[in-house]
Amino acid sequence: MDGRRNHLLKIYITLLAVMVIWGLNVSIVKLLVEYLPPVTIQALRVMTAGFVVFLILSFMKLLRLPTKRESVFIVGGSLLNVVGHHFFMAIGLEITTAANGGLILGLGPLLSAFLATVILRQVPSVLRSVGFLLGTIGITITVLAGEGGIAGIGVGDLYMFLAIFTQALSFIIISKIAKTLDPRLLTGYMLVIGSVILLVIGTQMEPGGFAQFDDAPGYVWAAFFISAVLATAVGHMTYNHMIGKVGVAETAIFLNLPTLFSLLGAAVILGEELLPAHFIGFIFIVSGVLLGSGAAEELIRRRRRRIKTRQEG
Repeated sequence: MDGRRNHLLKIYITLLAVMVIWGLNVSIVKLLVEYLPPVTIQALRVMTAGFVVFLILSFMKLLRLPTKRESVFIVGGSLLNVVGHHFFMAIGLEITTAANGGLILGLGPLLSAFLATVILRQVPSVLRSVGFLLGTIGITITVLAGEGGIAGIGVGDLYMFLAIFTQALSFIIISKIAKTLDPRLLTGYMLVIGSVILLVIGTQMEPGGFAQFDDAPGYVWAAFFISAVLATAVGHMTYNHMIGKVGVAETAIFLNLPTLFSLLGAAVILGEELLPAHFIGFIFIVSGVLLGSGAAEELIRRRRRRIKTRQEG
């Protein structure tokens, strides 16, 4: 029993570390797009992460070419999960706060569950419906947190919502191919293919953008590699691996934490002012994710099964 507890403790500590890095990554990316052309630097950041993933997978002997069917899904996932998500995040964080951006990105699990419900024509349970409502209230409070109220809703907040929307939509595509292609290898293919497309877009939108790289201080480049290697490459590979260790429901609970750490990062790293509305929005969003993503329902079902097993035993 003690061995199992220690094993689970190591898994949870690892997941916690990933969540901290993901939360702080919002502030890191905002720092990058303030100093460097946003779309171009996002493309290079994601491309670096993709190469790191392939390097790790080569040591693990997990590399293989995709089939024709898998290639179609890889391209679709790349367009949504990489090109759409990182493009909108780059230009969104350039003109909104990291606090708002982090809270909006925290809607990911909830939005994924909502899209799955709509696309697959499922009737949501009462708990999920309440979760969708709480998430909507939370995001409304967040974007109204600025000084201007409704008039102060920024285009940056809209771009951040589009960033998480395209990523959530991509999970529908990814779920169809992850059964035959290792999610870690799928991640590598999407990162490299998507970053190449994103780089082409960046060079068209930001001509001469590479000339700005010479002016960036050393700590910006340190932030670049921390974001690319730790947050995007190692972080996503580790999280996908942990899903197989403890299950979707348990890992989904941890997805609430980056939202909190993104708020703390915005205050500590960037010196942004955190308003009471940000924390109120955080509470609603976390509650919405727990209920709307199905994580709470799954944990309740598992608890009932364990109780039933004990009673029957």
